[in-house]
Parts: sequence; C-alpha cells; structure tokens
Amino acid sequence: MLNRTLVTLLFLVGIGGPLQADEPTADEPAANAVCPDAELLGAKLITDVCWACLFPVRLAGVPIGSGPVPAGAATQALCNCPDALGLPMPGIAISLWEPARIVELIRVPGCMPALGGGRLDLGAMRTLGTPGQAAYDGSDKAFYNYHYYAFPLLVMLDLFFPDTCNVDHFTDFDLLYLSELDPTWNNDELAFFTNPEAAFVANPVAQAACLVDAASATTAQVPLDSLFWCAGAWGSLYPFTGRVPTLNGRPSEMSLASARVLAALHRRGLARRTMGNDALCTAPLALTLPKTQYRLSQFYPLPEAHSNHVIGESELRWGAWRNVPGVGDDHLYLLWRWHDCCATFD
Repeated sequence: MLNRTLVTLLFLVGIGGPLQADEPTADEPAANAVCPDAELLGAKLITDVCWACLFPVRLAGVPIGSGPVPAGAATQALCNCPDALGLPMPGIAISLWEPARIVELIRVPGCMPALGGGRLDLGAMRTLGTPGQAAYDGSDKAFYNYHYYAFPLLVMLDLFFPDTCNVDHFTDFDLLYLSELDPTWNNDELAFFTNPEAAFVANPVAQAACLVDAASATTAQVPLDSLFWCAGAWGSLYPFTGRVPTLNGRPSEMSLASARVLAALHRRGLARRTMGNDALCTAPLALTLPKTQYRLSQFYPLPEAHSNHVIGESELRWGAWRNVPGVGDDHLYLLWRWHDCCATFD
C-alpha cells in the first residue's frame, strides 16, 4: 500500500504544480439561466479543480510539497488503530487537504446544477431564492437554498486514499442534504432552537470581535476557531439560515452561506472533525464549526482553479470577477477539509 501511495504522490506532484495567480476563464456559463449546468462531471473535473491545493501531504510527519497546515493538525508520526477484532494495528499518520464535499447554492427550488441542470419537484414559490441587493443597506437580505453532496474525489479517481482513511465510507458522488426539506433553513425563529447560543453572541461586543477574525483570516489565512460565531470578513456565522446580508459582494455572500451550511451540519452531527491526533482513527463530533479544518474553492460560475480560500477571508483577495449576473447567480463550492488519518499496515 505504501508503494502505491508514493506512486500516486508523484502523479499528484506532476499535475499539481506550483500555485499560480487565478485568472478568469474564457468559458461562457450555461445558457439556461433558470437552472444552469455547472458541468461538474466532465472535463472541468480535471481543469477547474485546484490540484495543487492537496498539498502539503504529510507522511509520518514528513511534508511533501508546500502549503498551509492547520494549527490543530495531528502531530504524531506513528499511530495505531483497532482492527475489526479490536486489536491495535500499527501504521503511519497521513495528512492532506482532501476535496470532500460540494455545496450548491441555488435560486430555484429543486434546481441541481451539479447534476447537469436537472430539476426536482421541490419547494414552492415561497422558497424561491433571491440575490437581494435592492436596498443596499442592512435590511437587505439574499436567500438561497442549498444542496450538499458527498464528493470523495480522491476515492472516485482512486488516488492516494487508503481504505482505512475513508471515515465517511462514501465511495461515489452522492446527494446528502436538501435545504428545501429543512424548515429551519428559511425560518430564523425555528433555526434558533437548533443554535440557541446565538442569543449570547447577538450583541455589539461579540460582533466587534469578528474584526479580529476578519483580519487574521485575510492577512494570515488563519481563521480563529475560538471566535466560533464569526465568519471573518463575511459577517456573522449565526443564525444558521439561508438569509445572508448583502453588504458584501456575491462571492462573499455565497461563501458565508456555505460556511453556515457546514456549521448547521456540524451541530447536527452530520459533519465531523477529521483533524487532530484524536481523529486519526475515527471522526469525533464537533458541535461548533472547526473553521481551520476547511477551505473553499468556487467551482461555478468562475472557478478557483489554482487556489482556495479560508473561512472569513476577504473576497478582495480571491473573489474578483467571480460573479456572472443572470446566468451565474447560482454557485457551486468545492469544500476542502484537512484530513489526518492512520494508514495501518494490514
């Protein structure tokens, strides 16, 4: 298994290459403005994914390639995990940035750009999304529904991912969650009962602290997990609903909505922590969003093909030209998570 791992690493180094500045592509978005096709399962799966963002890959604590490593990442080089009989099996710690999930944010209920622009008969006109930006003040809100997909890209391509590291047991592209069926996503009062701590951070002092998170995420690309209620320069992470303020640009709004998706799913135990020494064998619960575990890259309408961004990072650093009015109002984000795992010698 280790020999196969080294071979796939060499392959990834070859296709990843050095990080480059992003440039908008010349490809025009799909012509269907009602429910566009993001062309996820096609050639763009290779050309529009930031393969260099996998790095650094750490084998037994030795980094291969350069890139950011979260402060809470595993520090062990050697490890052991119980087998099916409960006996400890020795192994080495492997860590990397894993492309693991897709979040699509859509205006029309049931629209699925990730699945070729197909439509499901979901929702009604009352759940129709809106990009907002009519009043351009604090009272204006955008609202988008979301679909959350399992996207184990490394497993799907059979690249550098031992079976023992697949803690989710997903092996294919799959739809996991639809907000049209979740009444808390479009109702702030109902959402409060799933995250009552919002009452303690809904004050000027707590919100002013988010300026520190915004500065850290933008200048050092290190969001502050201790400020769990903040999403940096994007605004407040609470409430966990689809209504987001429109004081920033569209990429920032959609990134905030994606972060709220992750926060809501972590609260319900539907997303787990994959970072840290205690996550080498299992994926522990994390009821608040571990922001440093995740990075995001826009896939549609204009991809971040050579970089990604952390939660709360100002769109001035990554979001320029990443919105196409009309046909590009629906967005797809590829979610990267730092994954520490123990590859056992079995």
